[in-house]
Amino acid sequence: MKPAKQIVFLVDVDDTLLENDRIQDDLKRHIEQEFGAECRDRFWAIQEDLFQELGYRDYLGALQRFRIEYPYERHLVTAASYLVDYPFANRLYPGALDVLEKLLTWGQTVILSDGDVVFQPRKVYRSGIFEAVNGHVLIYVHKEEALAEVERRYPADHYVMVDDKLRILAALKKAWGDRVTTVFPRQGKFANDPKLLAAFPDSADVSVARISDLLEYSLADLLKATSLRNPK
Repeated sequence: MKPAKQIVFLVDVDDTLLENDRIQDDLKRHIEQEFGAECRDRFWAIQEDLFQELGYRDYLGALQRFRIEYPYERHLVTAASYLVDYPFANRLYPGALDVLEKLLTWGQTVILSDGDVVFQPRKVYRSGIFEAVNGHVLIYVHKEEALAEVERRYPADHYVMVDDKLRILAALKKAWGDRVTTVFPRQGKFANDPKLLAAFPDSADVSVARISDLLEYSLADLLKATSLRNPK
């Protein structure tokens, strides 16, 4: 009898486990209440510029740049506190932690996310995700460029990646081929962008409408999806 394959599950955070679009809406609303509509628009423009520059959302970095332009705004401290103390657990998708719990029964489960070195870990911790995966969290600037480090830290015969960004799933397919099963929860603006859907049409082995749909899957279902798309 062949030994069972060692499987590691890699799970994204933003728009995979957490409804990031609602977090952004809340932040925009707070900035407008504290600073006004003009400052809200300027803050968001700075944030978008940073996103294009860095490839991930750097809200604290945007706030720092905003401060340079508006050094005497008296609500800057409260805006920073709002970011750091945001109730991220309220923005978990229904069933998100249940999915992590189920994956843990099948194998090592690791959060694999892009993000800054302060806000993103805070988000993972305060949402309950950190505890749910027993502290197994990896956060990189560009996770698709850190796959060798992922393999070093969590070696496996097979990986399962759950991510709302087809670009990321395509990168993992290119790197790992049939050693990875790619799972695509169609949540958030990136997952529903027609241009991105057209650009990466064959990146997902499994596609679900929401993260909680994975509760209906068995491990065999997931692995079979890869083998059917990549017959030997």
